[in-house]
Amino acid sequence: MPPARKTHRVLFVCLGNICRSPAAEIIFRKMVDDAGRTAEFKIDSAGTIGHHHGAPPDHRMAAALTSKGFTISGNARQIQAEDLERFDLVVTMDESNLADVRSLDTAGKFPEKIRPLVSFCKSHDDLRVPDPYYGGQRGFDHVIALLGDGCAGILEELG
Repeated sequence: MPPARKTHRVLFVCLGNICRSPAAEIIFRKMVDDAGRTAEFKIDSAGTIGHHHGAPPDHRMAAALTSKGFTISGNARQIQAEDLERFDLVVTMDESNLADVRSLDTAGKFPEKIRPLVSFCKSHDDLRVPDPYYGGQRGFDHVIALLGDGCAGILEELG
């Protein structure tokens, strides 16, 4: 019998946890499921602010994801300092999220866990995952493609 594989705990973080980070969670969850690796992962998302606590993903992001075959789930929550202990990888969407999450690591114990999603991308060279909240459909579609690229890179890196 092969040895049990390590459980990877991955948290995606954006500002309000209603567009980018829940979309990343949904996309990554499907990739993991499609790879037959569901038992190896605990996947969640959070926001750096608590303004949308309990809200479902933004209806426009949900529609864009649904049109691409994804199942929508989840409710917004705010990241807590304890999340840095509980998760192996905390993936941020932009520089502001990165700085906010790093500020939760007051003892400097977890810098290697906190990484921008774009650092995992293979075919996009964006410097950040842009917030599509105030943009049109093209913005949502671009973010989904960018998240897919980064999530594929995460899955590859985690073996």
